[in-house]
Amino acid sequence: MLHPIESRPTSPLAAAQVLERRPGAQPQGDDDPWHTGAACRRDEVGLFFAPSKEPTAARLSREEQAKQVCARCPVLLECREHALAQPEPYGVWGGLTAAERRVVLARRRRRETELREASRPRRIAG
Repeated sequence: MLHPIESRPTSPLAAAQVLERRPGAQPQGDDDPWHTGAACRRDEVGLFFAPSKEPTAARLSREEQAKQVCARCPVLLECREHALAQPEPYGVWGGLTAAERRVVLARRRRRETELREASRPRRIAG
């Protein structure tokens, strides 16, 4: 398993390949793993994960560039869902930063709770 500070992958693709080798990780089919068509296989791999002590302005610029690569990626949704399901704590995956993914996950949890509560039988006070 990668240590988030010492040995981060350089792209979502590289991380996905490491995850496939990790015990307990869900294997992708040999026929057509989702990441074979990923745009990050061909582009600036250093864009997707922050170097240590990166200044805020540099991080925002790098993340925007990574999102531009993601925007033209044919497997953007598969990558995003992978990052949300793992959940991936670092890097730009599927066009979302780690902070943006945390927001998506919180919204999904809140929505699931609302749906569960809405489906419960209601007691009528009387």
